[in-house]
Amino acid sequence: MLVHMAFHRDVKPEKEAEMIESMKRFGRAMVGNPGFRQTYSLKDPKTRALVGLAIWDSQEALAAARPAMSKALEGVDFSRLEDSAPEVYLFEIEWASGELHNSE
Repeated sequence: MLVHMAFHRDVKPEKEAEMIESMKRFGRAMVGNPGFRQTYSLKDPKTRALVGLAIWDSQEALAAARPAMSKALEGVDFSRLEDSAPEVYLFEIEWASGELHNSE
């Protein structure tokens, strides 16, 4: 399994709600794609950084879903929402425990 994470550390405070909405649209575009497991929009209460986290069965599943995910962000001008590009990481899961939960 694979974890995809995008750290948005420099979101403009007045654009936070708009950024979160774009993250939700991106996440909703993942739903229903083969190999998709779970997605989260996270916020660090101390730094106010936003993090998108998604869990996939494989890198191939993520790649196959990319067109739908990109389409969900058409028209979003991220330079208006944040002052720097997000840091994006892919991690392979070496070990995990617990359950994944579904909720809106």
